[in-house]
Amino acid sequence: MRILTCVHTMEIGGTQINAIELARTVAELGHESIVFGPRGDITHVVEEFGLEFVAAPPAGEPPAMRTSVAIWRLARRRKVDLIHAHYWTPAVEAAYGGFLTRGVPTVATIYTPEVPRWALPRSMPIIVGTAELAESERGYRPRTYLLEPPVDTVANAPVADTAAARARFGLRPDEIGIFVVCRLTPELKREGLLAAARVMGKIATRYGLRLFIVGDGPSREEIQAEADRANAAAGREVVTLTGQMTDPRDAYAAADLMLGMGGSALRAMAFGKPLVVQGERGYWRLLTPESLDFFLDKGWYWNGDGSDGAPVLEQILVDLVKRRETWGELGALAREVIVSRFSLEAAGRQLVKIYETELALRRPALGRIGAMLATTAHMASYKADRSRAVGLAVRPVRAIARRARPARSASDDN
Repeated sequence: MRILTCVHTMEIGGTQINAIELARTVAELGHESIVFGPRGDITHVVEEFGLEFVAAPPAGEPPAMRTSVAIWRLARRRKVDLIHAHYWTPAVEAAYGGFLTRGVPTVATIYTPEVPRWALPRSMPIIVGTAELAESERGYRPRTYLLEPPVDTVANAPVADTAAARARFGLRPDEIGIFVVCRLTPELKREGLLAAARVMGKIATRYGLRLFIVGDGPSREEIQAEADRANAAAGREVVTLTGQMTDPRDAYAAADLMLGMGGSALRAMAFGKPLVVQGERGYWRLLTPESLDFFLDKGWYWNGDGSDGAPVLEQILVDLVKRRETWGELGALAREVIVSRFSLEAAGRQLVKIYETELALRRPALGRIGAMLATTAHMASYKADRSRAVGLAVRPVRAIARRARPARSASDDN
């Protein structure tokens, strides 16, 4: 099979790293993988994996018709068998560029806490990451698959000697290093990071703690300001924003304790670290044998009751510091869960089976048009709302329709 993997960004993030790692694993199983997306910080990873990378054209806010046209041309030129889009915006772009126009089977992986039903054709098969979400979606979308976010358990593994990694961050042997690796975004991450910084300002000096926030993004300035306040309150640097690390494995290796959600939480577990799962609305919970089933069912993220999460995190960290003898057991549990349930190799084999199932279910042109009607109406409304929000005039539907019919060229048939 020739698989086109579409991603919405090549910035560091769990969704796109998973996409690239799965594309490599599928290639190692004897298939051809092409990765399509905008150029970014991890483009070189695709090339290091020996995969072909095709850059998406510069486009406006996704989902963009120009990107759909590029997918149409690429799918035609390379005779793509199946498109696998990771995240909802490339899924919509692929639905127009590959599925609607050429009948190329298209699968979408949605690893967000909710599936944007309004954006995706109801007939589009999706892959989700938790059992609860899979069960709830199957009532609406029968072709819903469960594939828990995989982790490369070889590249992400416990490190026996962490001295060099700790030295990289200036961590003394008597200090407890708490790390979080994530994009600094207003959605999902910002609230918890601000709470963690406040906690450090209150208890870091008493317990010898330091917090390292590894990543970058639009919320960095606000989080840095909170870190500055925490450092001032503690009288020393207890919160450090390291900036982005293309390869953050030293951060995972150096950590005594990890905070995180989603893919970052899973990588922390692969390194055998005690993990405090971060959510929103004040949610924090330690991974223990008692909480494991909850996370396996709900995913590595949850919503709290809306109260300030700082006291909750403070209590968890204080309890951990006072019970250091449990760290080894908690880390071993984390590693065992990853090896037994989240291995990249097993996920690759399961993914190939999903591809084979979908290839056998091609739809006729009339069925494809019908499947896209609701999505087209929703996307027109979405684009109109976004245009009004930024004070732009909405382009006439006729102009959009013209762009949706890409001109033929000699190269399209080669």
